[in-house]
Amino acid sequence: MSINLNNVNNYIQAFAKSIDHDQVGHYVGPLKIGVDLGTANIVISVLEQSGRPIVGALTPASVVKDGLVVDYVEAVKIVKKLKLKLENILGVSLTQAATAIPPGTSKGNSKAIANVIESANMDVTNIVDEPTAAASVLGLKDGAVVDVGGGTTGISILKDGEVIYSADEPTGGTHMSLVLAGHYKISFEEAEIVKKDVLKQEEVYPILKPVVEKMASIIKRHVRGFDIQKIYVVGGASCFDEFQTTFQTEVGIETVKPAYPLLITPLGIALNSKTEVIMK
Repeated sequence: MSINLNNVNNYIQAFAKSIDHDQVGHYVGPLKIGVDLGTANIVISVLEQSGRPIVGALTPASVVKDGLVVDYVEAVKIVKKLKLKLENILGVSLTQAATAIPPGTSKGNSKAIANVIESANMDVTNIVDEPTAAASVLGLKDGAVVDVGGGTTGISILKDGEVIYSADEPTGGTHMSLVLAGHYKISFEEAEIVKKDVLKQEEVYPILKPVVEKMASIIKRHVRGFDIQKIYVVGGASCFDEFQTTFQTEVGIETVKPAYPLLITPLGIALNSKTEVIMK
């Protein structure tokens, strides 16, 4: 089944606008909530039962590393702060949410992530792996999704809507920042700022291109033996304009990067949440 990329991009753009403007449109009935504890950002997504984006909140954070919660107290504090912000916008209490983990995450690490959500006074309704969450937004039934996160890069291969293979590799945006820090002889924190500066893309991407090529070579090894026609790349670390071209050249498989790749997995997490009946 072919994916209508324009529809997907419009859908993601609607969610992006809800974050940028702190606005909430009219909605009726149950809401679906997703909490994405990423390596570089924490995002809470709020959708209508139909999946229509209502509102969202995002803040940079460094409380998770390679799928592990490394600062539990700060993680809970941030989730509570974002939750309160959205509750004030919506005029309702958010008491349930889904969350996500990288593929292959141990039960202990999965439980730690769930504990953060629960400590922020939300029951966890579902835990889904990140590339599968992204596939929900794309409407992907057959193919591969690669989620390039801050600390890890995950891949899920789907057949007839079912995940038949998944893996997670320790490479991502953090490694890009380390390369930039070494190149410019600056701190990791300064390198993060440089990496995210869209005005510096042309300058920094040639430095980061070997990292992207390495990511792609790893994914190429994982998809070997599978009949993959397209690879969909998501995740914040894939935001560079030339990322898609570099990745496709190395893997040798058509590669598609939707708009706002950072927001696709957070949206997919909410889509995989059970609905919550709330009263205004």
